[in-house]
Amino acid sequence: MQKDDNKLNIRLGSLSIIVNFILFGLKYWAGIVSGSVAIIADAWHTLSDSASSLVLIIGSKIAMKPADKEHPFGHGRVEHFTAIIIGILLFIVAFEFSLDSYHHLIHKQGAQFGTLAIVVTIISILGKELLAQASFRGYKKNGSSALKADGWHHRTDALSSAIVLVGIFLGRYFWWIDAVLGFIVALMIAYAGFEILKSEYKTMLGQAISPEIVEQMKSISLEVTGRDNHLHHFHIHKYGHHTEISFHIKLPAELTLDEAHEYCSRIEKAIMNEMGMHITIHAEPLK
Repeated sequence: MQKDDNKLNIRLGSLSIIVNFILFGLKYWAGIVSGSVAIIADAWHTLSDSASSLVLIIGSKIAMKPADKEHPFGHGRVEHFTAIIIGILLFIVAFEFSLDSYHHLIHKQGAQFGTLAIVVTIISILGKELLAQASFRGYKKNGSSALKADGWHHRTDALSSAIVLVGIFLGRYFWWIDAVLGFIVALMIAYAGFEILKSEYKTMLGQAISPEIVEQMKSISLEVTGRDNHLHHFHIHKYGHHTEISFHIKLPAELTLDEAHEYCSRIEKAIMNEMGMHITIHAEPLK
């Protein structure tokens, strides 16, 4: 990830923390006044967004560190660990919501919703969705998985607030609606955490190179050299936004070592310029 991309993460993370603290205060106040477990749980979900945004900021600052002797490919993989932490936070929040909802359900505790709860919940929905949109736009710009994870955290908060809003209007008819909504919100948050962890697990474990990338590199190689170089045996390693790819090509056996080196260098430079990927080529004799 480029330095400017990390700075974007830090700016969005800082904005998120400010907005989340304001929303947390408003929602917690409304939850106490109405006695609603769903609103209070939703408030803590909002506060947990601040924790995930703080992790995003710290991870982005670390990822900005240049490559060094101990980390020759940079510190970009910190971004993936950051996203994993956010996913785990979502699971913890979901578990706490479930416990609170269960407690209210077995004790037949309802909630008394008023105008304050309605206004605060609507403000929360709008505020969180705007933060989600900002994070997703940032993700489309720099491809940061941690920023995408933070965006989903905002989105789940907006959706959970929307469900709470529905419950507010139904609460006067069903005493148990508040507890049930708490369970629904918990499931939504747990699912978002699962999706984040599943995506990052695949990335950290290592994935096969996509056919689209292979075809693009073959096309560049053909364009640069004017011949089919029989690209094969691809390996890809991702370190955040630093991508290392190695593959084999077949060259005429009569080429000198200098000629083969120059040939490979031309392909490597062309792919780097067009795709932004670091390439290592192993040359084999064409038989």
